[in-house]
Amino acid sequence: MKSLTDVYTLANGVKIPCVGFGTWQTPDGDVCVDSVKAALACGYRHIDTAAVYGNEASVGLGLVESGVDRKDVFVTTKLWNSVRGYEETRAAFAESMRKLGLDVLDLYLIHWPNPKMYRDNWEKANAETWRAMEDLYFEGKIRAIGVSNFLPHHFDALLKTARVVPMVNQIRLFPGFAQPETVEHCRKHNVLLQAYSPLGTGKLLSAETLVKMAEKYNKTPAQIALRWSLQMGFNPLPKSVTPSRIEENTKIFDFVLSEEDMETLTQMENPCGAGNHPDHTSF
Repeated sequence: MKSLTDVYTLANGVKIPCVGFGTWQTPDGDVCVDSVKAALACGYRHIDTAAVYGNEASVGLGLVESGVDRKDVFVTTKLWNSVRGYEETRAAFAESMRKLGLDVLDLYLIHWPNPKMYRDNWEKANAETWRAMEDLYFEGKIRAIGVSNFLPHHFDALLKTARVVPMVNQIRLFPGFAQPETVEHCRKHNVLLQAYSPLGTGKLLSAETLVKMAEKYNKTPAQIALRWSLQMGFNPLPKSVTPSRIEENTKIFDFVLSEEDMETLTQMENPCGAGNHPDHTSF
């Protein structure tokens, strides 16, 4: 990967830019609009949002106001936990598209596999939702479909009835939290791993291992973490609302981490915790 616009190729042949711009916790309104415009001005061509983020309309507006041609930007959104079922999923998709102002979505994901309100029948609920997403895909309304926060047993359950294997699994990945079992399982099925929170949740950037590595390469801890993600073959989705940091996160293509340093980062102590377990979330 040599630039932001270099791509991974999904199982169905769709191209996805190798680094995305995340919008989790980015407030709706001017902050979100301006951050999306700043990201696109810096060269990002991949924007990630979700229904639960509450900022789909602002992401759509930022895309329009950026002046960048829609066909040149890869846009992802996600189905929230309060929605499962065939018709319900189609309706939620239509609402997301209305807010985004799009006719075709590049990637649609099931956000979590085992929501609290569907915990007694999550397999059946996911199967019906996935059937709706497959039909939307076959109808040409979505270019690619996938999942998020799915562990191997969630993935295998979905495959019992799936006509289309998920093309993406978006999970929590960063130095010190490499999720090898899930990563290996996804790669066996030719599923691209997207890395959300690729910088941890802030704590990672002050970790001694990362700080020392940054000094060695004359880079920032954030740049080291993102470079690790790329060299692992992941699709990182860094988030920021600060223009200087949005740009800083693009400067990751002019250096290469050694194999030894990659291993050090992979095996480092995780300062950020494991996050929410999908089978025990409270939402």
